[in-house]
Amino acid sequence: MAEMTLHSELPADMTDTRGLPGVQPEHGPWLRVDETYAAQMARRIALLDDVPEQVLYLETASQNAAQELLHEALNIMPTLGFTVEGAQVTCPDGRKVDVSSTTPLEALGRCLQNDFVILEKRGDEHVFTGAVLCFPASWSLAEKVGRPLREVHIPVDEYTENVARRVQRLFDGIQVGRPLWRFNQLWYQDAELHQPRSAAAPLRVGSNLPDGPFYRSERQTLLRLPLSRAVIFVIHTYVLARADVPELR
Repeated sequence: MAEMTLHSELPADMTDTRGLPGVQPEHGPWLRVDETYAAQMARRIALLDDVPEQVLYLETASQNAAQELLHEALNIMPTLGFTVEGAQVTCPDGRKVDVSSTTPLEALGRCLQNDFVILEKRGDEHVFTGAVLCFPASWSLAEKVGRPLREVHIPVDEYTENVARRVQRLFDGIQVGRPLWRFNQLWYQDAELHQPRSAAAPLRVGSNLPDGPFYRSERQTLLRLPLSRAVIFVIHTYVLARADVPELR
């Protein structure tokens, strides 16, 4: 297991629990840099170096959407402590990343704490067509790629047929410049950020278990890209020791 990377607190707006799908307008930034930036980035870079096939995926037809996502992120990054000079990005931890020397999704993964999933409308449903996913919470990237939303959420018990229809309507209605967000709440036996698990596998030590000593919460933001019209699922992962978790309402 990698060295523990823990937050000392949650954003104030991530303590008010909502039922599924629990989505609301995102009034803050859809990209964030927090106290764990350097430590989380060290784990991300190790994964991108060592097991890129486990954390990166992109359909050939989604190259334009990935490039557009990188462009949108580069426009925001100077407000978060990055220096962007052409293709050269200086990160808040002092690292320099040449975003032209690799794929757009890998460039994002080497610059930002967030994971990114690309979903595009194919027929009646949005389909999982690309991702940089270093910090999965008990699911497997390989099992989700190329699948529509309702299959992506198998085997989530709360994700009923009614919820699936509501979520698809939600995705259809996302407007450019008006991102939405939600968060989840999970308990784990360890603080490891990279927690892949097959849908067919039993729960194991470290997986999402209610008596775990570590609280894990993902701030999940949904936004629509203006040109490709792809929907981007942006995930910022927080992990706290149980003693540091505020009373959740």
